[in-house]
Amino acid sequence: MQLTGNITPESLMSLEAYTKWRKAHKPEIIAHRKLRSLHLGEHLNLHFESETTIRYQIQEMLRIEKVFEEEGIQGEIDAYAPLVPDGTNWKATMMLEYTDIHERKRELSRLIGIEDRMFVEVEGHPRVYAIADEDLDRENEEKTSAVHFVRFEFTASMCQAIKAGAGVKLGCDHTHYPAHIEIPADSLASLAGDIH
Repeated sequence: MQLTGNITPESLMSLEAYTKWRKAHKPEIIAHRKLRSLHLGEHLNLHFESETTIRYQIQEMLRIEKVFEEEGIQGEIDAYAPLVPDGTNWKATMMLEYTDIHERKRELSRLIGIEDRMFVEVEGHPRVYAIADEDLDRENEEKTSAVHFVRFEFTASMCQAIKAGAGVKLGCDHTHYPAHIEIPADSLASLAGDIH
């Protein structure tokens, strides 16, 4: 899988080529995703996306749905490419995970607005709150969604600090879900690669 900085139909593999590539490289992709997946408390999981994770997602969708026509390929790119970080930000798929259906229903109604209370705090800088669900609103007056898409936008000095190895916290200050963690060094090194 070649990273080009811009996902186009021409930069994707054919279904045949991808099927062969996938057999050899799936463990690497799983390891990359795991490195960029951060748990905040017991029920909140953020998967920080990258060009690698999004290319893999697009190729998987094309493989599963057996899409090989230009229009279908472009549709998948249009759906997923906006989730690739673009140099001054981190983008993540945020999931609220509750196995018990009754607990999930109760908690999703208590956690309305949680996606707007997610933050990243770069050492020596003020918190940056998530810009959530830019494509469409994922909550209503009764509950929030179990899945949100969030973007953390950084200033130039924050980008420099991240690249220079500053410590970074990930957190949530929602009334019903206060939590924060120091982003582990190996995960932070991977995320720093998204900053240009």
